[in-house]
Amino acid sequence: MATVSHQQGSNPSSSREVRLSLPVEGMTCASCVGRVERALKAVPGVHTAAVNLATEHASITFTGAPDPQAAVRAIESAGYSVREETTHLAIEGMTCASCVGRVEKALAKIPGVLEATVNLATERARVRHLGGAVSTADLEAAVEQAGYKARRLSAESPSEGDQDAARRDSEARELQRSMLIAALLTLPVFILEMGSHLIPAMHHWVMGVMGQQTNWYVQFALATLVLFGPGLRFFRKGVPALLRGAPDMNSLVSVGTAAAYGYSLVATFIPEVLPQGTANVYFEAAAVIVTLILLGRTLEARAKGRTSQAIKRLVGLQAKTARVERNGEMLEVALDQVMAGDIVFVRPGEKVPVDGEVIEGTSYVDESMISGEPVPVSKSVGAEVVGGTINKTGAFSFRVTKVGANTVLAQIIRLVEEAQGSKLPIQALVDKVTMWFVPAVMAAATVTFLVWLIFGPTPALTFALVNAVAVLIIACPCAMGLATPTSIMVGTGRAAELGVLFRKGEALQALRDVSIIALDKTGTLTKGRPELTDLVPAEGFDYDEVLALVAAVETRSEHPIAEAIVSAAKSKGITLAPIEAFDAVPGFGVTAKVAARTVSVGADRFMTQLGLDVTGFQSTARRLGEQGKSPLYAAIDGRLAAVIAVADPIKETTPEAIRALHALGLRVAMITGDNAATAAAIARQLGIDEVAAEVLPDGKVAALKKFRSKGARVAFVGDGINDAPALAEADVGLAIGTGTDVAIEAADVVLMSGDLRGVPNAIALSQATIRNIKQNLFWAFAYNALLIPVAAGVLYPLNGTLLSPIFAAAAMALSSIFVLGNALRLKRFRAPMTVESSAEAPVGGAALAKPRLANEH
Repeated sequence: MATVSHQQGSNPSSSREVRLSLPVEGMTCASCVGRVERALKAVPGVHTAAVNLATEHASITFTGAPDPQAAVRAIESAGYSVREETTHLAIEGMTCASCVGRVEKALAKIPGVLEATVNLATERARVRHLGGAVSTADLEAAVEQAGYKARRLSAESPSEGDQDAARRDSEARELQRSMLIAALLTLPVFILEMGSHLIPAMHHWVMGVMGQQTNWYVQFALATLVLFGPGLRFFRKGVPALLRGAPDMNSLVSVGTAAAYGYSLVATFIPEVLPQGTANVYFEAAAVIVTLILLGRTLEARAKGRTSQAIKRLVGLQAKTARVERNGEMLEVALDQVMAGDIVFVRPGEKVPVDGEVIEGTSYVDESMISGEPVPVSKSVGAEVVGGTINKTGAFSFRVTKVGANTVLAQIIRLVEEAQGSKLPIQALVDKVTMWFVPAVMAAATVTFLVWLIFGPTPALTFALVNAVAVLIIACPCAMGLATPTSIMVGTGRAAELGVLFRKGEALQALRDVSIIALDKTGTLTKGRPELTDLVPAEGFDYDEVLALVAAVETRSEHPIAEAIVSAAKSKGITLAPIEAFDAVPGFGVTAKVAARTVSVGADRFMTQLGLDVTGFQSTARRLGEQGKSPLYAAIDGRLAAVIAVADPIKETTPEAIRALHALGLRVAMITGDNAATAAAIARQLGIDEVAAEVLPDGKVAALKKFRSKGARVAFVGDGINDAPALAEADVGLAIGTGTDVAIEAADVVLMSGDLRGVPNAIALSQATIRNIKQNLFWAFAYNALLIPVAAGVLYPLNGTLLSPIFAAAAMALSSIFVLGNALRLKRFRAPMTVESSAEAPVGGAALAKPRLANEH
């Protein structure tokens, strides 16, 4: 990747030149090169511009500060484009929301960076930039200049899961070790100081055995070990941040503990410089603050690890090896050595290593990790299998179709990670506030110190110091920074377990606000393929006999209705007799000889033409019409034999899914190409509120706009392939389909199961997650709004209440733990509808679940 380079002109006095290389797409000839060069040379500040057609790069030299955006606009105005790229970085050293703001600001300043998003919970940065204009080294340098460490994550696997987990575990262990050392050193200090205050006998013992000065020396020694041992991490990060004019949480802790420690140091060794009666020590406050904050960080690290368990479980689903046939031998090879086209053998109880197509054998496979449905799915020759699923009963061989990052499981992991790392619109305000929060707190602490020093009671200096330190310690913005990302991580992880993938984190918030769910009929409400739904024989005729004769006639037709009738006969094991004298009457029906019997199949007008009266089936025909079905009739040897209906049947799970959507307070709309009468019949049958009928495939977008005309927010549910324009147009697009056909590009949300019950589950989870985020934000902001004034001492004139720095540190740690604990409640989210089994269950069909509202969250 090309980078921005700097060079000095030949003349020592000449201005510094900056060279920028941009990839230009769409050029085909020398005239294209000329157009691009002319457009670039017209950009203010551009000294030279040279375009290479072979490499498709433009080399631009700026005099002074480069303006890549202006160069890109010039290239686009000339009719060409510049490629965009996305780089993922792991960021180390962030502790609070203000850190997030500083890293984002540092990355956004780099010429060529279009957008930088940083997530505190995942410790990741996602940088969108112009291709060729920014290097990884530029990004890492900017982050390091802001006071943090950055490491590029590979594009193939942004998680680098094992390495990342190992680093986090190591950090958690290091924090725990530091916290235990600090606690052991702090305990004697706390007992000596606080014990003397609270227990008279303890005070007399300390004074009699040790004496006050020796007591202070012991406290000084132990507190020094705490601050410059386990507590040194706060100074290493906080002091440089303070000197850069960008204070963070570590700066607050550093200043607070240094103030308490420094004051105590003066009181211990040169008390004569302090005003009379103010020579007190606060070694225990400095030591306890460090210990409590380390405790909070340790618990926070553990909770953060739990928020990413969904990803760990998904990664854990991958098999480590595969049994592959090579040169006629069966070999056990590592997963990364499996190639597309390999033949893989899977035994009972083993994981399917990668995606493929069964070529031999039959079995039932547990695909709950893909669809959320617990009942194993039948697999036979031609069926697709997905890596990570578990083979239950039989053995089979399959041909590998996808490996590595292209497998369904890899796509799921990538989708979940991207959703977990994204920012919701609700966080924009939080980011703005927290950028200024730490400097505001330091200003508040300074004001607190001065007010108490000037107006406070004796000893004013002591009161001023204690209250200023309390303000600094209690106002850590950790809880604010963790409020949104932790809920997103847990919520999207729980969704993945339920077979719901949020491709974009923003969909979490948008889905909660929708008021109309628009459903595509074919393949979403229905099974997507015609089936024989009704065959009512006339008196004197047998069901199987009529079906055998009619199906035999229909073998000559390629119409979907004919295919459905033939398929129904074959599924019952009926052998079809050969036919002769086949005759089709366009628009009416067909007639043929089957086993020496004359069979005619067609519409009511065909029966009338044959001289047969269909009024005997009038009530049955009316019932079928009310269900949106068009009846056909069969005649055998000149007698009316049966009324038949073929339709795309409603999925068994559709009615209860629609009831659940109504229970969530949503209106349900249907978009279909059926005529108005048929669409109205289906809508009545299912309880659908609004219908757009006779809609051609390219008219779905217009139908959505009509639903949205009154200000309603609309979600569209389709199969994610032919519904791509509608999925993109809707406020939220939900692609519903099987896990082996994930339409991840078109939709905002992907439902891995073909079950419509995933829609109310996704909406309920969205509502629960946003509710959880709002609870976290309320706690984080209300906590600071209430306790900062208390720490500053506003209650002292009323009832003498002051907040000890020790309690301030405990409260600060508690706020972050509360936010994380509240977010982890989403792991226990119960879907409003439990999918008991899949439509392909080996026995018993689909057991329908009773809707249950998720109102406990």
